Amino acid sequence: MTHLVYIGNKLAHKGNTASTIDTLGLHFEDLGYKVTYASSKSNIFLRLLDMLLTVFKQRKTASYVLIDTYSTLNFYFAIAVSLLCRLLKLKYIPVLHGGNLPNRLTNNPKLSQLIFKYSYINVSPSEYIKHHFETKGYTCKVIPNSIDISQYEFNTRVIDEIKLLWVRSFSKIYNPTLAIDILETLKAKGYNASLCMVGPEKDGSLETTKAYAKTTGLDVTFTGGLTKCEWILLSKDYNIFINTTDFDNMPVSVIEAMALGLPVISSDVGGLSFLIHHQKDGLLVKSRQVEGFVSAIQQLKEDSLLLSSITKQARVKAESYDWSTVQKIWLSVLK
Repeated sequence: MTHLVYIGNKLAHKGNTASTIDTLGLHFEDLGYKVTYASSKSNIFLRLLDMLLTVFKQRKTASYVLIDTYSTLNFYFAIAVSLLCRLLKLKYIPVLHGGNLPNRLTNNPKLSQLIFKYSYINVSPSEYIKHHFETKGYTCKVIPNSIDISQYEFNTRVIDEIKLLWVRSFSKIYNPTLAIDILETLKAKGYNASLCMVGPEKDGSLETTKAYAKTTGLDVTFTGGLTKCEWILLSKDYNIFINTTDFDNMPVSVIEAMALGLPVISSDVGGLSFLIHHQKDGLLVKSRQVEGFVSAIQQLKEDSLLLSSITKQARVKAESYDWSTVQKIWLSVLK
């Protein structure tokens, strides 16, 4: 039996957004793989220690070690785990998530080499990350983030009243306060508009965003973290999905919005232009540009044909990320 040791931040049960380790790991179990996880420790030092101990304890039976690799603190966790894998002669696969990883390759070339040069294979969910890795001389295979398309009912949207939905963890890199500025500008232009922001706290940005909304006097709905089923149900009450991020790779929340029939307006950063084709299955605007978002919202409100075309094309794209398709690529890697 193929035994996968999956290393990442498995913290969904502690209120964090479910990450790839939570969803992909279960898919591997369903395929018959044995999966050992690390770590669910809240304390970052205990988490790193648990990751290393888990790899060491499973060294005799592990077929592959999968390492969720991001561009922030987790980057250093990935270095430590990959070095241990090399010492133990284990095949390890960095699964590349961080939208800012290309900057890591440039700013920390020696540290990056420690992880990516000696891996069994580097796996990227997007062509964006693959492009930057191959530019630096690393091999990289694209295996997209996946969803279970059957969970996402497509609903046709009509935009009379503007109802904005924002779904991410509250982190500075996702620029949540920009959503408040967008709503304020829409209100100033006389539109009947509302905003709901869904997601757990990550770095203090939730409280910062709430405080910022209060200073504007706007009535913004903050739900905190929701389960997938809860936010999918909530999404039926909204008609535009905004993604205000400053850095990104291939966010699952955007794919989910596309599957649900929500027109997506996103900052054109990182891998978003590889996921969204502007004016075809979504709208892209310059990052941190309030007027760009507002103009795109106005365009969708005033052009029902564009709205219909974008959402239908987005659904077709989302269907290509169904697990039934993506699993075949993983099976070819985990031989």
